[in-house]
Amino acid sequence: MSLLMRPCIAIPRWRAPAGERTRDYCDSLRACGAGHVLVDGDRLPLDIQGLLLTGGIDVDPRLYGERAGPETDRPHRRRDAQELALLRQALEQDLPVLAVCRGHQLLNVALGGRLLQHIGDDSHRALADGQSRWHEVRLEGKGRLARIYGAGAILRVNSRHHQGVSPDGLIEAVESLRHRWVVGVQWHPERPEMHPASDALFAAFVDACRR
Repeated sequence: MSLLMRPCIAIPRWRAPAGERTRDYCDSLRACGAGHVLVDGDRLPLDIQGLLLTGGIDVDPRLYGERAGPETDRPHRRRDAQELALLRQALEQDLPVLAVCRGHQLLNVALGGRLLQHIGDDSHRALADGQSRWHEVRLEGKGRLARIYGAGAILRVNSRHHQGVSPDGLIEAVESLRHRWVVGVQWHPERPEMHPASDALFAAFVDACRR
């Protein structure tokens, strides 16, 4: 695909959580030269070049072999099934994937991982007034994020979640080494408060979708 072409990114269509907007994801893609299509079914459109998984309700713990704890959302099994189906198709086709917050957690589950169902001190949850909490993330290794921001870079990121990928020091980003470009981030790079710091992440995703 020519670098001058405008890739089209699939986004599963679900209501955004309170205080968030699907439009922010679309705007972030558009600013980097990509289009998008909102997908209602469980099959990827034939003419798309990437998949973006958004934030939202907790992933059903039964998908990783656990019963729901008292702090875990009531599962939305139809959404889980749809997004897992789309994700698995994208992985099989080796399409680039950017997975955000819930998407980051779903990606981990799809690849055989489990989740911490609740962070006990609520230190990563959005504030009562809807504003994000903030913390730093240090990039380790030589993966895609390190190539985007620099090895060992420390990022200041927003935080709006109560579950996590690992109970032993929360893992804020994951990548698949078996695929061309698959990245999950626990923070919300699409939100206006994260721009321009997150522009490079969306630009790298869109560039991968052009190839």
